[in-house]
Amino acid sequence: MSVFKSRDDFDLYYKDWGKGKPIIFSHGWPLNADMWDNQMYFLAENGYRVISFDRRGFGRSAQPWKNYNFDVFSDDIYCLIEHLQLQDATLVGFSMGGGDVTRYISKYGTDKVKKLVLLGSITPVVCKTHNNPNGIEKAIFDSIKLELLKDRPQFLKEFIKTFYGNMVSDGIMIQTLNIALSASLKATIDCMIAFSETNFFNDLNKINIPTLIIHGFNDQILPYQFTAEITHKLICNSTLKLYENGPHGFVVTHQDKLRQDLILFLKT
Repeated sequence: MSVFKSRDDFDLYYKDWGKGKPIIFSHGWPLNADMWDNQMYFLAENGYRVISFDRRGFGRSAQPWKNYNFDVFSDDIYCLIEHLQLQDATLVGFSMGGGDVTRYISKYGTDKVKKLVLLGSITPVVCKTHNNPNGIEKAIFDSIKLELLKDRPQFLKEFIKTFYGNMVSDGIMIQTLNIALSASLKATIDCMIAFSETNFFNDLNKINIPTLIIHGFNDQILPYQFTAEITHKLICNSTLKLYENGPHGFVVTHQDKLRQDLILFLKT
């Protein structure tokens, strides 16, 4: 099993397929690297080196008790890039993963990163704040925490229906639930708190590389009006695409369209 060491000495799992210019994928909550398999297979077949990793606390990575925050998550991406000695990489972040890659660029710059893709991203901030008045009330996430503690499998089963908008097979629903339940309960809760409360406004203002932003028009989890649209305005060199009928999980439901858009962006 392929692992790299975090700064705090935990083993974090990654997969590394193909040859060519590198693309690093950061997964959403509460999933792991396996969510990217179809996109990775396609891109590896088309001449790219594709790398995805299980965030700490998820999948096959170590499950520490603390330090689930975006400064640490961005450090983990830095350690992965250093471990593999990557150059000219494209970072792709989905949902919570959009926060990971955004914070990485804010912290470490773009010496080793040339392009950015944000898919259904949490940026600039999820919770309702003074500069995000249309965000989600913190009380909703407090309630989610209680539901996760009471009956995590049932909560996630219902969450996944909203995630995909009932647009996928029973097999994908079962696979997604199995992936989600492979995470530690502590990481699942702490990451939910982190992605809901972290403010990325200052991070986004530092991004100066070509950025593709894609969001589902019908995203019921992170509506594009207070995520993708604002993110697009804050990143000067960005392009925004909204997928018609796209739910939050459009990486799966609109995978063919996403492949086309990724290839076009990578080649330009």
